[in-house]
Amino acid sequence: MSESQVVPGRITILSVDDQALVRVALSRILENKGFQCLQAESFDQAMETLNSQAVDLVLCDVMMPGRSGLDLVAALAARIPDVAIVMVSSADDTDLAMECLEKGAYGYVLKPFKAREILIQVDGALRRRMLELDYRDRERVLAQKVREQTAEIRESRDEISFRLVAASEQRDTETGTHIRRIGLYASEMACLLDWNEEAVDCIRAAAPMHDIGKIGVPDRILQKPGALDEAEWELMKKHTEIGAKILHGSSVPFIRMGAQIAVSHHEKWDGTGYPNGLRSTQIPIEARITSLVDVYDALSQKRCYKKAWPEKEVLNFMAERRGTHLDPDLMDLFLKHVGVFREIRESNPDEGTPAEDREFLHPL
Repeated sequence: MSESQVVPGRITILSVDDQALVRVALSRILENKGFQCLQAESFDQAMETLNSQAVDLVLCDVMMPGRSGLDLVAALAARIPDVAIVMVSSADDTDLAMECLEKGAYGYVLKPFKAREILIQVDGALRRRMLELDYRDRERVLAQKVREQTAEIRESRDEISFRLVAASEQRDTETGTHIRRIGLYASEMACLLDWNEEAVDCIRAAAPMHDIGKIGVPDRILQKPGALDEAEWELMKKHTEIGAKILHGSSVPFIRMGAQIAVSHHEKWDGTGYPNGLRSTQIPIEARITSLVDVYDALSQKRCYKKAWPEKEVLNFMAERRGTHLDPDLMDLFLKHVGVFREIRESNPDEGTPAEDREFLHPL
């Protein structure tokens, strides 16, 4: 059926009136033009028909015993424009006619009606219905395209982020899956904080770049299996400033956020962190989030220099640092929803992690 042409043989119309003569007259007029016709004598019978059969248009009397035609319009409000409605009434009442139209009716016909009046109103209502259905379909197609384009942008942003960290990842003891988990954890925290979709997408791509500055740290320090001495530790700490320099000056929002995270993710809530000794809310929230989830993931996973900690010990360790190292409000939010983060961790194990090690990651 095109937007400009009504094809009667493909249209079903329901006539609703408590007077059989009116229903018969309406059906005769419409059937002579090729429409398929159904009849109902009350609100309840009309709803029963509408719930069991496909109907394109309803011709309904305004005043009926029991529930009225206006009640039927209200009941079908959620299905307009799927079902067009034209009201038929013996009351020449402008206010009543306006009320019918405001509630969703497509037309208003006075009794006694002429066949031409009915056909004009039916044709007009069906054309409007077709236009609205077409508009709704176009909106749905457009919304789908927007979703697809948004997904492409998100995938491109994530790919850029992972490619940016790929070089440092090759030299560090961290794994690619660790980087991916950090982005997933951080975006989940952002969702719990009711950030908008754009900001959530940004931190998912930005958080994995927190350690990008390690590309400037010598291998002998990065890959040392034991504890670092004081001089080595000072060199290691430089990765925050190196990361900020690598990402500095970009016009791309997630890279700008990545620069903030890179330089500040080792700052601590009580001001004892590095490199700038920021404290409390002086630390950008995206860095506070990344710091928290990085601690959770780093302790939960096996590395060449450590075993994986059981989750209970990890959470105890983090709780002890609530308000000193970690943002207390973010820590509370994390603990409240820890099951979500556990699911992310268990769904994204390090590549090649043996089964016994994976079991070791599970909570006690």
